[in-house]
Amino acid sequence: MMARTTFPVTRTVSLALATGMVLLGCSRGGGAEAEEAGQTVTVIGAETVVVVDSTLLRTGPMVSGSLMPERHADVRAEVAGTVLETYVEPGQRVKRGMLLGRIDDRAVRDGYLSARAAVRSAEQTLQVARRNAERNERLAAAGAVAERDREAATSTAASAEAGYADAQARLALAEKQLAYTQIRAPLAGVVSERHATAGDVVQSGDPLFAVVDPRSLELEGTVPAEEVAKLRPGAPVEFTVSGYGERTFAGRVDRVNPAADPATRQVRVYVTIPNADQGLVAGLFAEGRVGTDRRKTLLVPTSAVDQRGVTPMVLVVRAGRVEQQGVELGIRDAATDRVEIRAGVQAGDTVLIGAATATVPGTPVRIAPADLSGER
Repeated sequence: MMARTTFPVTRTVSLALATGMVLLGCSRGGGAEAEEAGQTVTVIGAETVVVVDSTLLRTGPMVSGSLMPERHADVRAEVAGTVLETYVEPGQRVKRGMLLGRIDDRAVRDGYLSARAAVRSAEQTLQVARRNAERNERLAAAGAVAERDREAATSTAASAEAGYADAQARLALAEKQLAYTQIRAPLAGVVSERHATAGDVVQSGDPLFAVVDPRSLELEGTVPAEEVAKLRPGAPVEFTVSGYGERTFAGRVDRVNPAADPATRQVRVYVTIPNADQGLVAGLFAEGRVGTDRRKTLLVPTSAVDQRGVTPMVLVVRAGRVEQQGVELGIRDAATDRVEIRAGVQAGDTVLIGAATATVPGTPVRIAPADLSGER
């Protein structure tokens, strides 16, 4: 009776049915001959092999960090007082200058009215001083008054002008203080936070609202210092975001911090991300790669390569038997956990991966087709 052993496989099937059929066809020759000759044939699952193919390799520094709005504003109280009303809730869209809330303005308004009265008084004083100075100028020219009287009138007019300017400045300040009781949106966007409600007593500097513009986000990430030379403004960035599965997003490098963190030796990089459809949410973790280069090449999973010896090795199925093949490695793609093969295998070769790499070279094998139902 023909002997046969089965290589352990997992239930998870990672290859498509078409690929499994191709692998089955490729492995029949030598495996079938070994079976006919009564040799022990090891059956390995299609999920533990991969067919080498030319694949697009993207290289460049990895970048990770949190998504933040490119434009955001923390609205704080400019005057102390009691919050009378708030007009917006978190998640509500606002326009620039829109009224968000009001602070009791009675104390500030009293100061404004006092400053306005002081301006009127200073203006009248200035007008009188100017007329006196002009009259003394004429009398002095005619020799009717002493020179010291003319100088005294001129000095009084100058003091009145300074007093008037000071009163105007105080009025402008009072007007600003009064305007600060009307809390307005500094930019168009969405209210992300509301820190105060009607009845709260706030002091100058206390947070009231936060407004963000979700149409453009910024990824503030870090890259190793040795990778900085590869970065340039405008370089494309592809990344994934936690909570969005395998969906990829695109952005571009906006700027690079000129100084590295002395503790981590990491350099901050800022990536601008268009978000016109507002499909992305700020505050989530993102991870991706700056696309400094892209080309077609042969890639295999890193788990397929045995790098314990001087020469990296892979196990290849040829004519139904496992052969050990030395390879020359290129760039490792950390994002997909694959490595470039520059020499040793070619497109179409079947390479063992995962647990199948424990197969002894020379073993006759047969590749079982992929079971899409998940049942063995």
